[in-house]
Amino acid sequence: MGARDKNFYNDVVRSYGFADDARLIQDLYLAGKKDEAAAAVPDELLEQLTLCGDIGYVRERVAAWRAAGVTNLNVAPVGEDPAATMAQFREIVG
Repeated sequence: MGARDKNFYNDVVRSYGFADDARLIQDLYLAGKKDEAAAAVPDELLEQLTLCGDIGYVRERVAAWRAAGVTNLNVAPVGEDPAATMAQFREIVG
């Protein structure tokens, strides 16, 4: 969470409507309580920022983002076969 007075990620999380959470996470992190900071990240924020789940869930989220006007996604697949994950994702986004 970096410096208290200038932190891109903290600012972004605040702009997404999670100002109180961002403050708590940063306070914990800067106090050296990294595990507690990680645990304080709300599930709702993670769900809004990531595509983790079964293919139906991913399709649903991509459709919602598309409807909201999103035109670019930054994708970093994880798992045993990232190339296959990307191929599957390309099918979803068409």
